[in-house]
Amino acid sequence: MTETYLDKILAAHRETASRDTRSSAELLAQCLQLAPARDFAGALRAPGLSVIAEVKRRSPSKGDLAADLDPAEVASAYAEGGAACLSVLTDVDHFGGSPADLQAARAAVDLPVIRKDFTVALHDVYDARLMGADAVLLIAAALNDDELAQFADAASQVGLTALFEIHDEVELERALAVNAQVVGVNQRDLVTFEVDQDRAVRMAPQIPAGLVRVAESGVRGPEDATVLYSAGFDAVLVGESIVTAGERAAAVRALRSVVKA
Repeated sequence: MTETYLDKILAAHRETASRDTRSSAELLAQCLQLAPARDFAGALRAPGLSVIAEVKRRSPSKGDLAADLDPAEVASAYAEGGAACLSVLTDVDHFGGSPADLQAARAAVDLPVIRKDFTVALHDVYDARLMGADAVLLIAAALNDDELAQFADAASQVGLTALFEIHDEVELERALAVNAQVVGVNQRDLVTFEVDQDRAVRMAPQIPAGLVRVAESGVRGPEDATVLYSAGFDAVLVGESIVTAGERAAAVRALRSVVKA
């Protein structure tokens, strides 16, 4: 079987994790001394379509998007436009992000922030909390059932919201089995990087009522956002279309202003 780009990214992250000799107990103790995290899930339950606005320098599929961005400046523009939360890439090698980007963005605004990265080890969860994140991404396609359960428990223990990213019914069931409260449907295939614009709409009815539903990838503007909001999504996670916009605050505001069709 041919190795995919996702396989390569995950292998690199797992290799890094395998060399991490820090004590899990010490990291946990440090996390438990921190001030409470901002309420990521609560922010997404606000009336209207919530926007998780992404600070994103580059992507594997598109290359550089805004390589020289100022994270604090971008975060401030997103907040001005009415974003509910921020997403900040911290993957250095493949997305050009860093923990410093997350810290700068979070310090500039009062919004909850998710660490957008490939969580492959327990220390990744603790590191997310220690670098200042309020939420952590758990990608079902990248984790086995034991890892999904362990990392979900760890996130809860240190006060992080877990965003469970899924692509299909099987992954949804796996997320629900570990008591997922925030479910993100990624419309981008992590193997081919192609976007299926209808995936989130197909999956929406299968996500139980009461959970926070997030649509990820392929949200090109208000028209796409309207379709997703009308399908029952509480929030959209948007990166490329707003980070490359001439007026980022206006781009977020346009997404925030959509009404159900």
